[in-house]
Amino acid sequence: MVRLEEWMDIRALHEQGISIREIVRRSGRSRKAVRKVLRSGEPPGRVRRRRPSGLSPFEDHIRDRWFEYELSAVRLHEEVAELGYAGSAITVRRFVAELKRSRYGPKGATVRFETPPGRQAQADWAYAGRFLAPDGRLVSVYAFVMVLGFSRMRYVEFTTSMRLPALLQAMQRAFAYFGGVPGEVLFDNMKQVRLPSGLNPLLLDFARHFGFAIRTHRVRRPRTKGKVERAVGFVKESFLRGRTFTDLADLSHQARLWMEKVNQRPHGTTGEPPCQRLSSEKLQPLASFSPYRLALPVLRKADREGFVRYQGSRYSVPPEHCGRRLSVGTADRRVVIRLSDAIIAEHAEAESRGATVAHREHVAAMWRLTRELLERRRPPCPSWRLTFNQTVAERPLASYEEA
Repeated sequence: MVRLEEWMDIRALHEQGISIREIVRRSGRSRKAVRKVLRSGEPPGRVRRRRPSGLSPFEDHIRDRWFEYELSAVRLHEEVAELGYAGSAITVRRFVAELKRSRYGPKGATVRFETPPGRQAQADWAYAGRFLAPDGRLVSVYAFVMVLGFSRMRYVEFTTSMRLPALLQAMQRAFAYFGGVPGEVLFDNMKQVRLPSGLNPLLLDFARHFGFAIRTHRVRRPRTKGKVERAVGFVKESFLRGRTFTDLADLSHQARLWMEKVNQRPHGTTGEPPCQRLSSEKLQPLASFSPYRLALPVLRKADREGFVRYQGSRYSVPPEHCGRRLSVGTADRRVVIRLSDAIIAEHAEAESRGATVAHREHVAAMWRLTRELLERRRPPCPSWRLTFNQTVAERPLASYEEA
């Protein structure tokens, strides 16, 4: 008898377009057994005889309501109780569990979907903890992980933000690390990817620029992107656990060295080093795409001290722009400040919210301008005149002696 795991693997191979002869070779099953699996619509399982139950008259109602709305067993028990069912909620819960199994398969069962070369990459975020910054603030750190489906080539970098600009910049650097772009990228249903109205328009523009399709896993089925889920766990266990990092730059540097090592070791599933299989990925060459210029400009007014606020931090501008409304955005991990189309200042992104980032020349210019303004503001002379030309009376000393 074909086991459930074999049944799922055979059907998955067939869906990938693998011939029956090749499936027979890979599975070790006879041609007859393989054809039987492909003809069958139900997975193998034990046939259980169901005893008559007081729930039987209400099963059609439960089945219809659950398949249409996936109501909870508690809610369905309330409904059938109003219809006359006198049994316990446990019986309803068991029946609903069977319905879930018939729709989604056994709990925890997942088909390992082997993607062809160049087809898919999977991407995800992982929370890496909160750490005390030099200014005393607690800073959250996140790991961005991307895995190529065929070669299992892994890329990881660490950021202090999971916002969409950080995601797009990390993806662009991952493409550069891989040397190309896959046909599609699989995400979970994170809010940076999928809005209530549909896919995020900026992410769609990014995908059109690099020519890949956006895929999201089915709701409540995160295992459909199991490759990156396992990679995230691998990063936490093999890289982060037990290590010490001086700052974000040191963390990123050590992560880069670690990636080079693990991508040269044989992968547990493929048995080959990812860097060797990378040459067979057939990615879209990165050289055929121009860099994506990420621009999410927002208008900010420069304050009297010569700073603009952006994403919780302060960035300096030349003092002659104080009081002006300036356009502020990010590109390639840098904060770019513009007046119309002219770039007036550019800074590295702050490592933590609440930080102040300033160029020395901006501060020096502000001091010079302040001194000039103070000199200009000296008290003006009064409009009236005082000469102090009064004659002072002189008395001889003898008069004082007589007194």
